[in-house]
Amino acid sequence: YGAKVMGIFALSLTVLQVSSVIGRLGMDTALLRFVSEYSSQGKWSLIKEISKKALKIVIYISIFVSIIVFYYSPFIAQHVFHKSYLSTYFKIISIGIVPIALYFINSERLRGLKRIKEYSFIKNMGLNLFASILLFVSFFFVKKIYVPIVVYVISIFIMLAFSVFLWNKNFNQKVINNKNVDDYKSKIKTMSYKNILSVSIPMFLTSSLALIMGWTDIFMLGMLKSTTEVGIYRVAFRVAAMTSIALLSVNAIAAPKFAEFWAKDDMKGFKKMAQQSTKLIFWASLPIILVLWLFPSSILGIFGNEFKKGVLVLIILTFGQLINAIVGSVGYILQMTGKEKILQYVVFIGVIVNIGLNIVLIPKYGINGAAFASMFSLAIINIVPFFLVKKYYGFYTINFK
Repeated sequence: YGAKVMGIFALSLTVLQVSSVIGRLGMDTALLRFVSEYSSQGKWSLIKEISKKALKIVIYISIFVSIIVFYYSPFIAQHVFHKSYLSTYFKIISIGIVPIALYFINSERLRGLKRIKEYSFIKNMGLNLFASILLFVSFFFVKKIYVPIVVYVISIFIMLAFSVFLWNKNFNQKVINNKNVDDYKSKIKTMSYKNILSVSIPMFLTSSLALIMGWTDIFMLGMLKSTTEVGIYRVAFRVAAMTSIALLSVNAIAAPKFAEFWAKDDMKGFKKMAQQSTKLIFWASLPIILVLWLFPSSILGIFGNEFKKGVLVLIILTFGQLINAIVGSVGYILQMTGKEKILQYVVFIGVIVNIGLNIVLIPKYGINGAAFASMFSLAIINIVPFFLVKKYYGFYTINFK
């Protein structure tokens, strides 16, 4: 489809992701923590009660956000991105706001149950897999600019249905296997909306800030540059994100384990998990980083010659991912142990730095300036928590011995 269509697709996903974060209100990360903690204690009725209340909040907020985005698409397209033709694509993507919010909720609940295979497929593979298959098939029948966005929305609905099935199956199985721990039918336990929101809101703010930082470059390139440049940058960004495969894989297992060790006050196991996961992330990421550094032009050329303009972008962004791999899962360590507000402040600083650098660098250096801003701010939100872990828990995630 080319760089221009890729740019339109990237800007549409920006609107979807921002809207989805608002709709979830941090409930996905909060449920990861609650499910991880209470499943280890056999409190299944409490998990069900919390899930019901969290889903009710998410559905109402997501519907409201979806309606707002649909009706204000012309305004967003014209006055934010200065490209009125984007309005149609934003309206299409607004349909996916509610289902993708629920889809993320289910994936994190599965993760909390330590159903890592199911979580990994749902969160990291399924959506893109179905979208790619549908896009490939549709290519033989219709080649319109809106097709990639339409098939992506359809895939969201497919994966939502599948995630609901997996959650119900695995949760019910857990209840049956552990009914002697918590009499699911007779014991009624509750947690107030206020208590749930007291955990989810700080996580929502952190997620919002992280999203703002992650999409600020795309957002501001969309405002200041052409959709073609946005497309080139987005492809380079996604290729650089390949280095996060190890990080995502290890975090899928490590995050709920952090919550579990913390709930059991097992600091020895907590430290061991943190340091071993960091070592695994680094050594698994390093070969991918080296390949991207050695052959950036050839790799970007796979997507078309026009994408080779993003070589320097790829190198800069990959350096930021290297820092991410070196320090490990420091953000999740803080989130899963009640330090989500501290992490929120760190990410806020990173966001401010990122926005400031983008404002200064994009007009002069274009996509390369956006890449440097992203890399520098990513370094901040990884290095600062690295030292905070040492301050609060007495160890570094890197084992220097």
